[in-house]
Amino acid sequence: MTAALEPLRKIAAYAVCTDSADRVLLVRASSRSGTPGIWSLPGGAVDHGEDPNHTVVRETAAETGLSVTVSGLRDVLADMRALPERGITLHTDRLLYNVFVRGGTICERVDQPTDLVQWCTLDEAKGLPLRPFTARALGLPPGSIDLCPEEAPDFPSFYAVPGPDGLHRAQRFAAYAVATDPDGRVLLTRVSDGYPGAGCWHLPGGGTDYGEQPGTALIRELVEETGQRGRLVELLGVASHRDAASLGPEGYPIDWHGVRAFYRVVVDSPVPPMVYDVGGSTCEARWFGPDELGALPAERLTEVTAEAVQAARLA
Repeated sequence: MTAALEPLRKIAAYAVCTDSADRVLLVRASSRSGTPGIWSLPGGAVDHGEDPNHTVVRETAAETGLSVTVSGLRDVLADMRALPERGITLHTDRLLYNVFVRGGTICERVDQPTDLVQWCTLDEAKGLPLRPFTARALGLPPGSIDLCPEEAPDFPSFYAVPGPDGLHRAQRFAAYAVATDPDGRVLLTRVSDGYPGAGCWHLPGGGTDYGEQPGTALIRELVEETGQRGRLVELLGVASHRDAASLGPEGYPIDWHGVRAFYRVVVDSPVPPMVYDVGGSTCEARWFGPDELGALPAERLTEVTAEAVQAARLA
């Protein structure tokens, strides 16, 4: 049944908001949604070029009437669900943020995808039909609300659509590693000619596959790009960058919006780096000592690399 459904993919951001009584803020899907009566965290799709932090603030205000401030990144996860009534299978990369209320008044909506807003204790939330990602975020057992496909459908890693300004646009979710070895060296890769950022040093990693969790994708990419086997230690952050007219191997300019989760990864037994994906976007991989890393000019690092290295306190 699910194999014939059209595969789609989106990036979304959600708010985990608690009050002084340790109640969590939840919203209910209305009859206008694909899952009427189901409760979830406030949030929604990240618009093209939008920072997910801003998505959380915008969507929470729209769905609850409350103004919130983001206090930190909580988790990044992915899931697939089949929606036969819409003819699609949907993969969603979800970014979960801790937030706190700064103002506003709770209001319920009419003729919108969500219709009720409620503060719930965890015991109360247990009795509600929750979206699986919401249950996971709250540390509750996941229900069987979503219809999950038996296997991931084929979906291109590169998917661009015409935008309103005449340029093709593409939104891509990726996972990258701030990978270190026992000597404190950091592993970087160099971007091949013909790709955006050519010649710059970049983090190992890349776009996640349809149906794939970001951590799993990252460890796979680390082996494919550099030959290193690592272990995931912690989520460091999420970077959002837009390159509005990037010319790559496709041969025409693309308005790229990249949302990239970056993780601390430890390589306990490093080996000489080797690029196995010959002819791809990576032409070289190399271990950098702390002094070598610090000596690299800012313009020799990609945006996400500079941001991740700073978040990991390596520079």
